[in-house]
Amino acid sequence: MNSIDAILEKALERVPLTREEAYELYDNAPLQQLCGVADTLRRSAVRDASVVTWQIDRNVNITNVCKSGCKFCNFHCKPHEEAKAYITTMAEYRTKIDEALALGADQLLLQGGLHPRLGIEFYEKLFSQIKKEYPALRLNALGAPEVSHIAAISGITTLEALQRLKAAGLDTLPGAGAEILSEDVRKRISPAKPSATEWVLVMHEAHKLGIPTTATMMYGHVETPHQRVDHLITIRDIQARKPEGSRGFTAFIPWVFCPTGTRLEAEGIAPRFSATEYLRIIAMSRIVLHNIENIQASWLTVGKEVAEIALHSGANDMGSIMIEENVVSSAGATTRFDREAMEATIRRAGFKPQLRDQLYNYR
Repeated sequence: MNSIDAILEKALERVPLTREEAYELYDNAPLQQLCGVADTLRRSAVRDASVVTWQIDRNVNITNVCKSGCKFCNFHCKPHEEAKAYITTMAEYRTKIDEALALGADQLLLQGGLHPRLGIEFYEKLFSQIKKEYPALRLNALGAPEVSHIAAISGITTLEALQRLKAAGLDTLPGAGAEILSEDVRKRISPAKPSATEWVLVMHEAHKLGIPTTATMMYGHVETPHQRVDHLITIRDIQARKPEGSRGFTAFIPWVFCPTGTRLEAEGIAPRFSATEYLRIIAMSRIVLHNIENIQASWLTVGKEVAEIALHSGANDMGSIMIEENVVSSAGATTRFDREAMEATIRRAGFKPQLRDQLYNYR
């Protein structure tokens, strides 16, 4: 048995791989073999191997003001750009929520930027008001960098911020803002953003408080292949630290950097999308993340056809139809789904579509 076969046998036994073993698979394992093992692991990990889950929600941006200035983001504006800046009003939330509920949504994904004047009280008031008017609506809100920023400008710890946000109505925390969990990479693409260490801390604290979260990875910019593997291992290790009874990370979602019009593109970072590289990452995600049940295919950034193949390469979920999405779309992502197209795509891949909620309960 060669080294690749031995490592894959270990993975099939759901034994955590060493960093060097994961590097070896990423660098040298044949893609077909890697995807085959990942598919086998998917079948044993998920509730029903014949099913692919999906969701209906709406991604509403709280504000477009952000002091971070990430080089991969076209959506934000600086605090002084008053003509472009906005903060979504409660009246606008009502319209957007009513539209989403009419389409079958059960959740609002709320994200914004690092606004220098929106502290913890603003978010407590917003979440409480939304929950008062829409008590059955789940709030999947903010992200680790936003929590770190809110805590910093409010003079409180991130743990206290999470406790107060949860009390105000926060149900789950998205995995946004992870990018690549390497301080070196972060310094190059988002130097003003909270650090990778802070992202890890917030996620661990959320898990200690019983707040389920997701984890993400945005790849294909300045990182190395081994830094992608390091990212997966960091996510795996956070999940291993979650308290008994905590859901921890409910899913992992990798997506490819969309460069159109970004500062990274202006600096010459404009990768050409490779379907085979994406499938390798999906397969590696399933293999390395033995302790996370759900791997999501990012159809928004890779397209429907590649997402279908990903469902045979370790992924078991297609995410949301995204009634609204502004950030990734502003950098060139153009794929769109409605309910019919989502279900047709899943069936075409050979699976039964199953609508779910954020915690992967069937609806």
